[in-house]
Amino acid sequence: MLLQPFQVRAVRVLEGYWDRWPVTAGLAGVLMEFQRRRGQTLADRADAADDAGPDAQRVAADASRRLEAAPPAHALLPTALGNALRAGELSAGERYGLTTLSSWPRIYPQVSAPLAQALSSARDMLDTAVNLCHAFLVCAGVMMAAFYDEPDEWWLVALALVLAAVAYKGAVVAAQAYAGLMHVVYDLHRFDLVDALHHPLPDRDGEWALFQRLSDRFAGRRVNLPYVHGSSRPDETDGPDQPEKV
Repeated sequence: MLLQPFQVRAVRVLEGYWDRWPVTAGLAGVLMEFQRRRGQTLADRADAADDAGPDAQRVAADASRRLEAAPPAHALLPTALGNALRAGELSAGERYGLTTLSSWPRIYPQVSAPLAQALSSARDMLDTAVNLCHAFLVCAGVMMAAFYDEPDEWWLVALALVLAAVAYKGAVVAAQAYAGLMHVVYDLHRFDLVDALHHPLPDRDGEWALFQRLSDRFAGRRVNLPYVHGSSRPDETDGPDQPEKV
């Protein structure tokens, strides 16, 4: 219970936000270079020739899928978990002109119950995997201190490190699922956000401009937007066959 308020910080540690500490800042630079080279390798694999064999085409398709799930090169983080989450944070709403990080707290209350349940489940899996990874790392450190003079027991340290790696991989998978659900939220509920803010719904040509202006407002800039008071949702409007509401 004491550690629960620090859950976000626990995730951020494994994401790779290490620049504030001099010791880890150097390690972050090394790992970010590794992530860049890994991305370049995937890009090379994705450029398969049209006349390549089935195996080469399959490898190219897998590399393309993994590249699409990664953030831009300038936004890379040192770890796979950080890049999995950042891919959702920088693209879910941006595809429609909305800044994800500022619009997410406002669009989340508009999410339907099934989608909210799926998001909660994915987030719970992510938090559980992160907590297990930290727990196994702590166990490994404690056992290293306890068994430093008992070489026959060092396999327990190795086992704890393996379990920490497995938990970390599970966190990455859960983060990828969560990022995918973030995209679904904006696909289905971006106009519910507009309605909740009492702005007129845009047409196809005005959608991008409206969402960019909303992002400017969320960032604290002054933007003039028209208001439409009164909901157009079916469950809040009296139809011809409905009894008058009191």
